[in-house]
Amino acid sequence: MAEAKTGKTKVFQEETRIFEPPKELVENSNVMKYMKKKGFKTEKELREWCSKNYIEFWDEMAKEYIDWFKPYTKVLDDSGMPYFKWFTGGEVNITYNAVDRHAKGAKKDKVAYIWVPEPTDQPTQKITYGDLYKEVNKLANGLKSLGLKKGDRVSVYMPMIPQLPITVLACAKLGVIHSVVFSGFSSKGLSDRAADCGSRAIITTDGLYRRGKPVPLKPNVDEALAGAPSVEHVIVYKRTGIEVPWKDGRDVWWHDLVAGKSEECEPEKLDPEHRLYILYTSGTTGKPKGIEHAQGGNAVGPAQTLHWVFDLKESDVWWCTADIGWVTGHSYIVYGPLVLGMTGVMYEGAPDYPDFGRWWKIIQENKVSVLYTAPTAIRMFMKQGAEWPDKYDLSSLRLLGSVGEPINPEAWMWYREHIGAGKLQIMDTWWQTETGTFLNSPLPITPLKPGSCTFPLPGFNISVYDEEGNEVPLGEGGNIVSQTPWPSMLRAFWGDKERFMKEYWQFYWDTPKRGTYLAGDKATRDKDGYFWIQGRIDDVLSVAGHRIANAEVESALVAHPKIAEAAVVGKPDAVKGESIVAFVILRVGNDPTPELAKDAINFVRKTLGPVAAPSEVHFVNDLPKTRSGKIMRRVIKAKSLGNPVGDISTLMNPEAVEHIPLIV
Repeated sequence: MAEAKTGKTKVFQEETRIFEPPKELVENSNVMKYMKKKGFKTEKELREWCSKNYIEFWDEMAKEYIDWFKPYTKVLDDSGMPYFKWFTGGEVNITYNAVDRHAKGAKKDKVAYIWVPEPTDQPTQKITYGDLYKEVNKLANGLKSLGLKKGDRVSVYMPMIPQLPITVLACAKLGVIHSVVFSGFSSKGLSDRAADCGSRAIITTDGLYRRGKPVPLKPNVDEALAGAPSVEHVIVYKRTGIEVPWKDGRDVWWHDLVAGKSEECEPEKLDPEHRLYILYTSGTTGKPKGIEHAQGGNAVGPAQTLHWVFDLKESDVWWCTADIGWVTGHSYIVYGPLVLGMTGVMYEGAPDYPDFGRWWKIIQENKVSVLYTAPTAIRMFMKQGAEWPDKYDLSSLRLLGSVGEPINPEAWMWYREHIGAGKLQIMDTWWQTETGTFLNSPLPITPLKPGSCTFPLPGFNISVYDEEGNEVPLGEGGNIVSQTPWPSMLRAFWGDKERFMKEYWQFYWDTPKRGTYLAGDKATRDKDGYFWIQGRIDDVLSVAGHRIANAEVESALVAHPKIAEAAVVGKPDAVKGESIVAFVILRVGNDPTPELAKDAINFVRKTLGPVAAPSEVHFVNDLPKTRSGKIMRRVIKAKSLGNPVGDISTLMNPEAVEHIPLIV
């Protein structure tokens, strides 16, 4: 068996607050319709039956949510474990399901996207399913004219404009595998990814808007091409109108490529295992790994989970605030909502441009009814104060969601109180780039505990194991795992079978639990079975023989009324092994003082106990974060200890690293 990843993690505090779902929400929920159809009396019965009979369940869901060109003959083929195959023998196309069938039916004139540009002097656009169909087909025909075909890879390096979902849908229609690279990444980030998957083309823009001003993007592509020799074509959409470098014969304007192209394009009839996309994730360290996802599973999983968890109805306006450069955007801005035929909001820019009221203004103007965002955004708004959302009418909202990292109870309560009018339920989802969909989440019928992602969703078998593959008792922690496969799961790493096996499957391979997926996160379950995600397995403090989750100490700090965000790291200690050092961002209107640092330490001591109290508190204006908003403790620890921090080019705010003080 592989080297042990973690021991038991001490849990200091148990959340006892419970928020029952409103009766009206429960009775009218999509999941309740399924429960009545199957004769289930309780939520527990629903979850247990669907997870125990997960193959039968996913067979039902695949037939309910997706139109198949050719029916599959087998739901799951596990003979090549861990290279699982779903919906064997079928033929499908995700773009047909996301666009074509709506555009050719009753939803032709329904709005697919409400697009809000960042510059306030540019108008909001409404794009119907009929519009989307024409634009996707014209681009698909343009790509074909360049010789791109099924199985080719294309890198996509674009800001949050409608042409981004149009691009990935056009690729998927042809069976071309798309690899979206977040537009905030450096030229090296793009180059490494395009070279690794052998992209034949890069689709980009002349520039993008940042805080209302145009910023060039195309020059990054030109620089990246030196390290990506497979790229033959660069397709450029004119977003800002700024002048950019040009190479005739290689570079082509989007508008020239689609000019005169047909608005009809037959979708490729694809094996469900045909790759839909490659999305690179670096995790906490090391070379970015190309996660492969398949057409069939990603047609089924995102649509089904979105429909049940967020209870989307025909009249809803859905807003997932993520970027399509991340898996959240793939699953819950593009594929899931469009397969369901929903109306979604896309916003191009920063949440604080021109001020901290921008999001709330968008909700008010577009009558957004379901909002899905990240804890880091909620804490940013907490820091600024409730006066910003209080200026706007948020009464259209009926359900809230959280994604990207565990949400601490204090932020959860602020979100509910100030965005949810003190009454809306929050769907706190836990999942990964690798999983393609939510794995653990409340349903609209679930009683909530602030900060908990509650239970495994129907059809999933998520548990917490010790090193030997035993389920840990309630009240204890360990490795969060999936005991069974699921349709939207990762299929492989692009070009790296050995790493795929080692990172996710090897750990339990030589135990009776062979085929168990190791997620890489640790979790506990409380006495009621609620899951509490505690961060990465290799991200744990060891203080005087106690293993303490960084996230729990951070959560306690953020519960302090003057603290907005916190990160804690371990500092070598000759006696205790490690002492806890905290870096905190204060809420607006509070000054950093030695007295406040002492107060924060005592606050944690009273909340969690002496062993979990920081020995030092340092005040900072910002903390280094990934583009998805996760605080990079590894970088903070390295900088604070005077060690090399490694490559920080892919951070959202690399400048924050310089302001982390030395603690040695």
